[in-house]
Amino acid sequence: MQVYEKKRIISTPSSYSLYFSRKRGRVSVAIFQFGDFRLDCGQFELCRKGRRLKLERQPLELLILLATKGGQIVTRDEIAKCLWESDVFVDTEHGINTAIRKIRQALGEDKEQPRFVQTVSGQGYRFIAPLVIVSASPETQALGAIPAAEPSVSTTSESAQLSQSLQRKLWLALGSGIAVAALILAVTLDPQLWIERLLRRTAQPVIASLAVLPLDNLSGDPAQEYFADGMTDELITMLAKNSTIHITSRTSVMQYKGVHRPLREIARELGVDGILEGSISRSANKVHMTIQLIQATTDTHLWAESYDRDASEVAALPTEAAQAIAKKLNSSVPSASPARYISPEAHDAYLRGRYLWFAGENDKAGEYFKKATELQPDYALGWSGLANYYGAGAIDGDLDPKAPLALEEAAAAKSVELDDSLPEAHLSLGAAMFTHQWNWDRSQQEVDRAIQLDPKYSEAYHFLAKILATLNRHQEAIEAQKKATELDPFARPWALAYSYQLARQYDLALTEAHQRLAANGGDVLSHWVLYETYRCKGMYKEATEELEKQLLLQGDEASAASIRRAYQQAGYKAVLYWQISSLQKKASTQYVSSVDLSLLYAQLGDRDHALSLLEEGFSEHSPLLLWIQCDPAYDFLHTDERYRSIIKRVGLPPAY
Repeated sequence: MQVYEKKRIISTPSSYSLYFSRKRGRVSVAIFQFGDFRLDCGQFELCRKGRRLKLERQPLELLILLATKGGQIVTRDEIAKCLWESDVFVDTEHGINTAIRKIRQALGEDKEQPRFVQTVSGQGYRFIAPLVIVSASPETQALGAIPAAEPSVSTTSESAQLSQSLQRKLWLALGSGIAVAALILAVTLDPQLWIERLLRRTAQPVIASLAVLPLDNLSGDPAQEYFADGMTDELITMLAKNSTIHITSRTSVMQYKGVHRPLREIARELGVDGILEGSISRSANKVHMTIQLIQATTDTHLWAESYDRDASEVAALPTEAAQAIAKKLNSSVPSASPARYISPEAHDAYLRGRYLWFAGENDKAGEYFKKATELQPDYALGWSGLANYYGAGAIDGDLDPKAPLALEEAAAAKSVELDDSLPEAHLSLGAAMFTHQWNWDRSQQEVDRAIQLDPKYSEAYHFLAKILATLNRHQEAIEAQKKATELDPFARPWALAYSYQLARQYDLALTEAHQRLAANGGDVLSHWVLYETYRCKGMYKEATEELEKQLLLQGDEASAASIRRAYQQAGYKAVLYWQISSLQKKASTQYVSSVDLSLLYAQLGDRDHALSLLEEGFSEHSPLLLWIQCDPAYDFLHTDERYRSIIKRVGLPPAY
């Protein structure tokens, strides 16, 4: 009969008896091996094949607790007592679910077919994988938590069962004594740690800045992502309106959607004191949302709440939650006006439109914004979204501007009429005055009003930069865009470089764009700004390379290859002719701005074609005419009276 040394599976009453802090570092108390994983309780880390895995403090504490229980069921009450201090109000249901989910993600297991953590319905959880003790410290052995020597036993089933039975009885007997001894040892080893914990219980948390992480979609339906993102967006907006603390923008936090990293690390990157995280689910006519507030510096849970609402009450939910959070942080702002009723169906259509808008699908977004206004004609945000759809389509050159610009103005005016306190409405009207009326003064007044209503509204500062650049007030435009970037660093990483480019400060534009791409090499518009800047500077080889990169990022490999061949065969002029041919082909099936074509002919030095196409642009009322004086390609036309006539009729201050 083969005899082998049996590896022991152990159990202790609390994860806190496994690791103690000292001034010079942690004491390595126990190290477990299971599968490819290594759990070091003393160093408080989880590794897989020698590589440390990122797992936040509470999920890691829970994993240690489950491992030390050696296959026994750990109830949710036990978990709550272990993970949270008794005087901190926390929604433990959500907290435990989140911690278990993060453990499973770190271990790479499926909750339906678990290999490590098993859910015991109605009771709790248990660790089901075999555990091997790699090492145990003298301190733990002295407590009796781990025997100093490992006995050899027979491989017979009877011996194994007897050993396990004795082991369970031993740990049940030692459990109470171990917990008391562990607490005494921990206080003796580091009394300062316990003093700090007691002080932390009584200290009032100070949170001056807060980031709302994207709500997890727990509906079990990927098609509900728009709803989770939309509610996140509205929660951010309502927090900014209802509190005095700084709220990180939507664009900044959305980069962390689906990213499971330590909260303290995320907070450090975003420069905030607090994190709000949570989840939302919707089924039939019911919505359940759970959120929790965490002080990032100490990873301390400060507050949590669950909300169960009917679909008819969902629109008011972000405001309700935001007011509760602001009250908790002593940063409430008096409400300016009572909440307006919003139809659930209209609200849902608006959320879908916003989701598609941020995804860059403007045409589809417009359909849902229009649906929102049809479902509820007095829905101000719906009209603002619809106005933005029309304006963006005209500015981007995707829509023939003749009809959409009038519709943009009408929708924006309707939005302001319905809710004069809405910053989004005034920005939409300012944009309409700019693109449709070419009324610079009125446009700036409306944008200024949006900023007055919400001084942290980065979108308004960005549009102000556009207006000022059109009026040749470039330094002011740069300062406005700097403000927009400061308020929302992750929105439009290309925008400040573009302001420099319009101001013909090309070296600064190149530096800014390259710095942004160093952090986010996949930003298509940053490559577009580099292309435009190199072109304006006469660096045509570099311009062609950036145009090629832009097309590759957009998935257009065929066009990228064609541009590369054209430049190799006949230089940058060949690239221009290829672009002209491509736009003319596109024009046979959809709208193409004549101003876009004009710019290509201007670069070729073709005066007649360039001027003729600019006249067509004026007839179309194209918004793209507003920035032509910023482009050096048109400089050779400055002495031409036909060009000067266009500038005068548009109403632009001459730059020649």
